[in-house]
Amino acid sequence: MLNFSENPWQLGLACLVALVASTLGGLSGFGTGLVLPVFLAPLVGVGNVIPVMAVAMLLNNASRVFAFWQDVHWSHVRRMLALGLPACALGAYGYTLLSPKWIAALLGVFLLLSVPLRRSLRKAQFRFSPPAEFGAGAVFGFINGGLTGTGVILISMLMSVGVGGSTLVATDAVISVVMGFAKVVLFSKLASLDSHLALVGLLVGLCTVPGAFVARALLERIPAGVHAWFMETVVIAGAASMLWHAWS
Repeated sequence: MLNFSENPWQLGLACLVALVASTLGGLSGFGTGLVLPVFLAPLVGVGNVIPVMAVAMLLNNASRVFAFWQDVHWSHVRRMLALGLPACALGAYGYTLLSPKWIAALLGVFLLLSVPLRRSLRKAQFRFSPPAEFGAGAVFGFINGGLTGTGVILISMLMSVGVGGSTLVATDAVISVVMGFAKVVLFSKLASLDSHLALVGLLVGLCTVPGAFVARALLERIPAGVHAWFMETVVIAGAASMLWHAWS
């Protein structure tokens, strides 16, 4: 059972980082889910990071849906979720079967690979046809079910079908909310998410809400790439920490 009185500074730091990360993430559509696990792991334990992040990111993405609602491209939402939603549930179930060391190893490797992956996907010029979008949704859903910080993959997939700007942020947010809700329900049913962990996720998630509206105001004033170097540094440090936990 978590005792907040023993970790008040960690919880406070996680909430502060949540606000900053959600603002930065709102500018580009990703980033929040990559940075927050680094600060949540010492508070909730590596094995509980994904269920807690599922709650926090559900609120974070819901705030982005509210802020960017008028820009959602619904046809892409339907295609990505058709196979993506059941695949997400399957990935989340697979996560519950892993030991904490395996979870730390997978998170560490994914966070470490996310930096070159983001750069590679940004440079790639591939384009998905509408039928291929169904398959892309299934791939993303499965990965997203068992990991956090996978927004970089979804953003790249949506960009490959011509979605950009505020429409990109809005469409990404709706897809993420639906999958996030499925993850929270599944983790709750399988006892991977108890009331104390849910409370941490709720507190951290609430701290991300203002960031969506700050990002909305800044979206046309600040280039999305400005914050990339800072995020990559934090993500790499977090990946090293996760891998240390896995191998120690």
